[in-house]
Amino acid sequence: MALIHCDFFSHVLDLSTSMVVILPQPAEASKQRAANRKIPTLYLLHGLSDDHTIWQRRTSIERYVESWNLAVVMPDVHRSYYTDMAKGYRYWSFIQQELPAIARALFPLSPARKDNFVAGLSMGGYGAFKLALSFPERFSYAASLSGALDILADYNDPDPEWQAELKTIFGPAHRAAGSANDLFHLAKKVAAADGPKPHLYQWCGWDDSLYDENVRFRQHVEKLGLELTYEEGPGDHEWGVWDRQIQRVLEWRPLRRGY
Repeated sequence: MALIHCDFFSHVLDLSTSMVVILPQPAEASKQRAANRKIPTLYLLHGLSDDHTIWQRRTSIERYVESWNLAVVMPDVHRSYYTDMAKGYRYWSFIQQELPAIARALFPLSPARKDNFVAGLSMGGYGAFKLALSFPERFSYAASLSGALDILADYNDPDPEWQAELKTIFGPAHRAAGSANDLFHLAKKVAAADGPKPHLYQWCGWDDSLYDENVRFRQHVEKLGLELTYEEGPGDHEWGVWDRQIQRVLEWRPLRRGY
């Protein structure tokens, strides 16, 4: 595998930002280009307190994707919840518009829906489902691991600092409800619309503080009839769990090994 750390200026954010990209070995990528084929891509998203380097540092993601025909793009969005913040930067516009364009300009990545999927943990699980439910015509598969899927429930948290941060990100609760940041609302829109619908994978540990909201989201999606693979098991909100589960995600999404 080739591991590339990219620092670049985002015109959407009006600041410098970073991403880490994993690509197949150069010889294999050259074969792909010679055959006029583009590389399938996983956008792999970090959680609230982490950054674009965390999946590389805390899991063996490089080793896990080595035998797959797959590129992995890991961007940095700080604590934005993959959102155009009420008081802050336009990270949603960055992640869904600018990032794919830059990544495809730099590397031979496929733009085809069947070749693009997204996964993440915690805040990144929210971001993964938000991307797939907002743009089902772009993403065929999406996976959430221990996802922070119910942002409205967070407004009931008694911590005043977290309440202030939520309002900085999403604005007041009444603005978040039913908005483009509300996954329950997005799932309902996708289910009611004609056109493609993403395949969803959801996992959460029994001891995770986010377990109850994961169950609520599972029940909501199942009632809507969207295609969901839901799994749960022992585990808390920690990297030992996510290191195992990202391997499950790679096996779940129908890829072929090698070229």
